[in-house]
Amino acid sequence: MLPPVFQTLKASAEVKAIVGTSSPRIFRHGEADPSKVRDANGAWLPYLTWLLISGVPENNLEDPSPVARQSVQIDGFHPTDAGIEALADAVRDALEPLVHITTVRNPPREQESRLFRFSLDADFWGR
Repeated sequence: MLPPVFQTLKASAEVKAIVGTSSPRIFRHGEADPSKVRDANGAWLPYLTWLLISGVPENNLEDPSPVARQSVQIDGFHPTDAGIEALADAVRDALEPLVHITTVRNPPREQESRLFRFSLDADFWGR
């Protein structure tokens, strides 16, 4: 029922090179596990969050919906400006073969952590 966001991003070597390979820092529900986004010295690590914004079935009168549009928001966080650009590019390249990216945002830095951030919305089509 949920779109394959984690699986798609985890399959990308470029994304994993930034957010970790063995246990990539890609978190659902739009929230990161605080214990997993800092290193042993307390420095912030790059990470991604995602959440399902909406799911809209393509209803018809005779059968169950054959397909649904599932809109997700993906947010990336990185301690450096150059790093957030690389992460945004890697995420876009991983997703574009499978989704329609509908919105790209460059919100201000996070208040508390001062991490650079990007945000995008994408539509997965599937069952």
